[in-house]
Amino acid sequence: MTNLVRQHLIDPQVCIRCNTCEETCPHHAITHDRRNYAVKFDVCDGCGACLSPCPTGAIDSYREIEKPYGVEAQLEWDELPSAEVAPEPARQPGVPEEVQRLTAEAQRSVGQTRPPWSAAHPYVGLYSPERPAIAVVSGNLPLTSDAPDNQIHHLVLELGSTAFPVLEGQSVGVIPPGLDENGKPHHVRLYSIASPRDGERPKRNNLALTVKRVTVDHEGRPTRGVASNFLCDLKRGDKVQLTGPYGASFLMPNHPGSKLLMICTGTGAAPFRAMTERRRRRMGLNEGGELLLFFGARRPEELPYFGPLLKLPRTLIQVELAFSRQPGRPREYVQDRMRTKHEEVARFLKDVDTCIYLCGHKKMEAGVREAFAEICRANGLDWSALESRLRANGQFHVETY
Repeated sequence: MTNLVRQHLIDPQVCIRCNTCEETCPHHAITHDRRNYAVKFDVCDGCGACLSPCPTGAIDSYREIEKPYGVEAQLEWDELPSAEVAPEPARQPGVPEEVQRLTAEAQRSVGQTRPPWSAAHPYVGLYSPERPAIAVVSGNLPLTSDAPDNQIHHLVLELGSTAFPVLEGQSVGVIPPGLDENGKPHHVRLYSIASPRDGERPKRNNLALTVKRVTVDHEGRPTRGVASNFLCDLKRGDKVQLTGPYGASFLMPNHPGSKLLMICTGTGAAPFRAMTERRRRRMGLNEGGELLLFFGARRPEELPYFGPLLKLPRTLIQVELAFSRQPGRPREYVQDRMRTKHEEVARFLKDVDTCIYLCGHKKMEAGVREAFAEICRANGLDWSALESRLRANGQFHVETY
């Protein structure tokens, strides 16, 4: 019998070239050119780190083949090659065939993040760069000061008669106009939806985005973010090309009594604004559990939605703010604030109805995990075991960038 190998590939028909997979891979097994993204067979160890962050699922593709495809071949593809039939797995004596089949399917899905069990069913990938949806700007509101390094805008986009159903926690792709330095159309940029499923303005087909104008890169060097500056400069009546929606796991639960523990920095607040507003609008139904939000920024004036957050009723949400550059006060980050409120955090962690969401700058992720571990140790919990269980149950979700 011919020996086949299982190769991890990227579907070029689904991939939106957002570079999330390459940035996420801890082994540098993913590369790209101006055309496609490819996986290096001899480097990839199947760790699955790239699977859950991918907004479209393009990264979750495999083939059982005799000879692995090289990077050069993958970069030339317009679509994945046809699947080859994998050999039948060896039978395990005494184990029912149905159990063996389900076990094999579970093994193939390792790395995928489940949504909460009670989340609504999401629609994904209805519009592509080749066939985008056209939205019209009906509002562009500055949320923060005019400081060049921290301009954040709240945009409202009207879809008219275009069917574009979204859920809290999903993202949309924005196609910036014009060409890049290589004369090619700009890649799609992803933005979390900041409005609930019934829209920024209820009973109208619209959605909102939270956008920070990018003026420096991660190293602090001057740059001009193509999509962010395009969006922040839009006027009422301007048109935007959208793709998506994207995201099938970073969704909010819908069952009565479900609790949300949310941790974010900056524009990472967008999905939590959507979730919180969803709960606020349905307060009279008494169907939702407690909300606890840890929100970090350098200064209060740089915190998007600062005023509205403080006006939310305490019966709906407990808001804990952390500022790292506030004059006259020691630096405090979200993980520090979590430690200050360790009893509250532990109470949420012990509740089987709690879902945890982390969204914002990549740098905060390690500190937040360390805080969770410390809080668990102080309250008789094992964070490593708890995190594994929460992930398996669709109760722990991370979107950092």
